[in-house]
Amino acid sequence: MVLLKSESRKTKKGFWISEDLDEKVDIYLRLDNCASRSEFVENALRFYIGYLNTKNAGGFLPEALSAMLTGTLDNFAGRMGSLLFKQGVDLNVLGQIIAYDTDIDEGEYQRLRGRAIRDMKRTNGRISFKDALDFQKSV
Repeated sequence: MVLLKSESRKTKKGFWISEDLDEKVDIYLRLDNCASRSEFVENALRFYIGYLNTKNAGGFLPEALSAMLTGTLDNFAGRMGSLLFKQGVDLNVLGQIIAYDTDIDEGEYQRLRGRAIRDMKRTNGRISFKDALDFQKSV
């Protein structure tokens, strides 16, 4: 008999197991597409040993889950980058239009910019146009 590198000789082991856990093994080995109880127990032991040997959850999470999360996050990051770029372009155009038709000196600009920064920090970025309009009308 020739053994492949991934195969190793198997030995029979005896161990005690509770009835309820034994029933769960029967249920889950079918769900996991295992051909036998031995295959299921081997997979469970490999998983648990991997869990004990690593501090990184990636060591025992299924590769499919890891790949799916990576793909989803990469897609999300790409969409967010595109949206932020589009928003930056639109904001620049808006700024150019306002600057074209506004007569404001450097000191007034710096004062408004400082207020905008304080407002953004204070409200965690939740500024409405109505708030800005109300402020400008009160000045």
